[in-house]
Amino acid sequence: MPLNAQTIDPTLSFWLKIGSGFFWTVAYILIIRRGFKDKHYGMPVIALCANVSWEFIYSFIFPHSKPQIYIDYVWLLFDLGILAQYIWLGKKEFPSNLPSWLFLPSFLLTLAFAFITIVTITLEFDDKRGIYAAFGQNLMMSVLFVYLLLKRNSSQGQSLYIAIFKMVGTIIPSVLFHLAFPDSYLLHFLFFAILIFDLVYCVLIYLKLEQEAINPWSKI
Repeated sequence: MPLNAQTIDPTLSFWLKIGSGFFWTVAYILIIRRGFKDKHYGMPVIALCANVSWEFIYSFIFPHSKPQIYIDYVWLLFDLGILAQYIWLGKKEFPSNLPSWLFLPSFLLTLAFAFITIVTITLEFDDKRGIYAAFGQNLMMSVLFVYLLLKRNSSQGQSLYIAIFKMVGTIIPSVLFHLAFPDSYLLHFLFFAILIFDLVYCVLIYLKLEQEAINPWSKI
């Protein structure tokens, strides 16, 4: 069923969208920076495919209104940079028990499934704003960042600043959509679950950096 929005002050809505756009954009820039420095991609591949798909879909297929459409363009640009880093660096983390030639086809298949999933969620819930898809994949992303850290057992490709900017970049639209849809049980569950996993990720990356004898605040 489509969401029925409550009226929000347009100025507040504008600045909350800008705030979310800023914090997520900085997170993307930091992910790319750490990828170059550590020679490890910084975003889990499933989350990357979902992000690229969401931003393309709501930029060109179901385009958002201003200012979100411009934020989508910026996010898509930086996500394509992260995608290029994954293609460049991801092969060394591809499962060793699989033929290496499957690396690119498996990525393309993941991207196709992510794209189709987001489109079908949009149509099923009649949600041309992409709210259900955005927060659903955001929860998936928060879980996968924790998984990536635990799987690598290393802070390579990651930093506390990435974790913080990613978390704040999600808290801001959570406030916006809490105000817009105060009666949505699903969205409020997603807001809460994302925050929990983001806090867990912040704590884990902080502890991992200390374990590696790195000042958590010095690794940018």
